[in-house]
Amino acid sequence: MAALGTIPGAAAAAASVPQRQRRRGAPSLAVAYAPEGARLVSGRQLRPAPVLASSSVALSGPARRRFLCVAPAAAASASASAGEAKPQGFAERYPTLVTGFFFFLWYFLNVIFNILNKKIFDYFPYPYFVSVSHLFVGVLYCLIGWSFGFPKRAPMNSTVLKQLVPVAVCHAIGHVTSTVSFAAVAVSFAHTIKALEPFFSASASQFILGQPVPLTLWLSLVPVVVGVSVASLTELSFNWTGFINAMISNISFTYRSIYSKKAMTDMDSTNLYAYISIIALFVCIPPAIIIEGPQLMQHGFKDAIAKVGLTKLISNFFVVGLFYHLYNQVATNTLERVAPLSHAIGNVLKRVFVIGFSIIVFGNKITTQTGIGTSIAIAGVALYSFMKAKIEEEKRQIKSA
Repeated sequence: MAALGTIPGAAAAAASVPQRQRRRGAPSLAVAYAPEGARLVSGRQLRPAPVLASSSVALSGPARRRFLCVAPAAAASASASAGEAKPQGFAERYPTLVTGFFFFLWYFLNVIFNILNKKIFDYFPYPYFVSVSHLFVGVLYCLIGWSFGFPKRAPMNSTVLKQLVPVAVCHAIGHVTSTVSFAAVAVSFAHTIKALEPFFSASASQFILGQPVPLTLWLSLVPVVVGVSVASLTELSFNWTGFINAMISNISFTYRSIYSKKAMTDMDSTNLYAYISIIALFVCIPPAIIIEGPQLMQHGFKDAIAKVGLTKLISNFFVVGLFYHLYNQVATNTLERVAPLSHAIGNVLKRVFVIGFSIIVFGNKITTQTGIGTSIAIAGVALYSFMKAKIEEEKRQIKSA
């Protein structure tokens, strides 16, 4: 490589530099190859890098060609660096509003699902088949999304499949029994019974996983049990089919949470829920055929078509299934955006939201004692959720310390 002094004009340029500046350590001509606009340290100040095109130094030969090639790229690099500070979008500027919108959408989709799902049973009282239709529409939605790459389908193998099967089976049982309960009793009462889910979660943690539950958490569950008991004694729509299925649903979803913790995968929540829905669909089809198949073939579909028509029947199944899938997906996306305490409060408010709207829409008559019992149960769930979230946050802070 030619020495720097061999560049034509270099000596003249060096001679033109004052002696005092050379003694202070003026930058050599090598800095000419620094990107335009870059900031170089000279003494204690940041100064622009000198550019040979505007200096008295003339390049020729390979050095000139090298500079001419580097200069445009340097300018482009500087422009890109200047453009890195992009203006923030709405989501970055107002994260609280965006999270609030997610909560609203979650509640809205859940309420619409519960209302439309309950209305289907007026002319199609077959909850096992309705459960299958929910999952079928959700799976169809996922397959269409995968076909367009929204999202890109995560690969599946036998190891992951073995981990997801127990989760999907519990999800299927919990979903079917919930639907049977909603068909048998008022939506508000079904959600009141499902308020007992924290009790089963605490029991599973203590006696199955061997994770001790603090006494304060157990005491916070007392109002939940008392409230549900009081509400059940005077609930006008009470029947054992609805009550027992809601309890089985609580147990199933508790086990789903246990198996979910054991199923450690690198999949995103959207793909994970899609695969769980596919497996759950295959789990739900056989009991629907065995339990309700003969009745559906004899007069079930015929009676429903006579009441609302074939087009409305199919469209109602599709809309309800779509709302079921979307509210579950939005719930997952919402809860990923918030802290455990906000998660807990959000779940409690969702149940209050659904109970209140179902009473208004369906005009369900409830006794004063039922209202008091429901309020006590919801307050107990709120207390339990708050304390549990606080304990988890303290554990997280201790680990990160």
